[in-house]
Amino acid sequence: MRLFLLPLLSLTLLCTGCASKEEKPLNFVFILADDLGLKDLSVEGSKYYESPHIDSIANTGLRFDNGYATCQVCSPSRASIMPGKYPARIGITDWIGAKTGLNWKRNDIILPAPNKNHLPHEDISIAEAVKKAGYKTFFAGKWHLGGEGSYPEDHGFDINIGGHHRGSPPGGFFGPYTNPKMEAKKPGESLPIRLGEETAKFIEDHKDQRFFAFLSFYSVHGPIQTTKEKWAKYQKKATNAGLAESRFIIDRTLPVRQVQDNPIYAGMIESMDDAVGIVLAKLKEHGLDKNTVVIFTSDNGGVSSGDAFSTSNLPFRGGKGRQWEGGIREPYYVKVPGMSNGKVSSIPVTGTDFYPTILELAGISPNPKQHADGVSLVPILKGGTIAKRDLFWHYPHYGNQGGEPSSIIRSGKWKLIHYYEDGRDELYNLENDFVEKNNVISNNKEIAAALKKKLNIFIKNTGAIIPKKDSRYNAEAAKKKQESIRSKRLPALEKQHKNFLSPNFDPRNKWWGSYVDN
Repeated sequence: MRLFLLPLLSLTLLCTGCASKEEKPLNFVFILADDLGLKDLSVEGSKYYESPHIDSIANTGLRFDNGYATCQVCSPSRASIMPGKYPARIGITDWIGAKTGLNWKRNDIILPAPNKNHLPHEDISIAEAVKKAGYKTFFAGKWHLGGEGSYPEDHGFDINIGGHHRGSPPGGFFGPYTNPKMEAKKPGESLPIRLGEETAKFIEDHKDQRFFAFLSFYSVHGPIQTTKEKWAKYQKKATNAGLAESRFIIDRTLPVRQVQDNPIYAGMIESMDDAVGIVLAKLKEHGLDKNTVVIFTSDNGGVSSGDAFSTSNLPFRGGKGRQWEGGIREPYYVKVPGMSNGKVSSIPVTGTDFYPTILELAGISPNPKQHADGVSLVPILKGGTIAKRDLFWHYPHYGNQGGEPSSIIRSGKWKLIHYYEDGRDELYNLENDFVEKNNVISNNKEIAAALKKKLNIFIKNTGAIIPKKDSRYNAEAAKKKQESIRSKRLPALEKQHKNFLSPNFDPRNKWWGSYVDN
């Protein structure tokens, strides 16, 4: 009898081992917002915007409160996610389509450096890497990483809905669109909702196989558009809270928004959040939330200056296009079933880290020559840590939002910014001055010199292009322009944004998405 039981016991133990090996592999849903600032979410402290579905990712996953994009504008930071390399190494350091060299017609001190117009084909994108390992790959939304021949389907995505060369949504945020990769199903349909539905459909269709879905919103990039109903909701909310007397200050070059009370922009955040909710609901419907990694981040800071002057990133300084924390610090959430749920990490991380992290979670061998500038965050997700390192940025361009050509290093609590217009440096201690009000370089010259040396090594090793002076620059004309910004543009902006909250506000007598197909 005992001899008979021993084989049965052995078989039971063996089968138990087999069951663990039959666990479903992880799927991935990567959600990338456009121009969404860290402080544009209620989970990050906004009292005006509402984002319950995005908040749920942060609250049930790991929230990095020192999460960064690799650039203060879109194409470079988006490009770095795909191959796991810094923008300077790729050669895409500004938004694709921006004027460079002598084609730059503004009166500025330097000429913006050359900029590649598509994602390099010699790189293996994260989509190509997971596809090779057996994942079905899907892309929906904004691409802005190249035109014909360099679309998502040319870089590893099996399916592409809406991804093409442009950075803003052609035709706007409501159908009919003029997007060559996606037609509206009906007039007036919401673009973010459509992208959420397309992603949910992909999940539905591929629920029984491994999938990698990349939902890349055009939201909340300009044009700033919402429905009358959402505008009314947030107009009332702002009014009830008490309206500000003024909304802007001049920070060096342009007016910068200091108040979150734009009801049009608030409606856009809610629509994007609703779309995220559609995707999360589909995962839960099929029990896929138990084996799907959900990542949420943004490509640069909120637009507080330039473009539509939509939001405030306070207490962080600046916003999209600018070299301060408001331009580069982002929502950065990674939700892995069974790992670090509901926790917050203060370890600095950046956009190049997603590639090696996804590979390790998927059980795919790392490719350090490819994702040269990223590290896997799995140790942090498991409750541990990673080796200390420096983070870098290189933006030899002028932002439409008032940003200045610069390179940056963050090393621990220290952040050094080097400016190419005049060669000056700024040093900030982010530990006690994360709002970057006090340049402390005069009292910390040795630290600044050490950081500058590291920054120069980074520039050399990545082949970063240094911009040149523009001999056409006219200092007197530049001074007059700044005077005009203060005397004319600033009051005009104050009037415009106050009008957004007027009970009689009407965007050219037609509310977006409110018309129907007759």
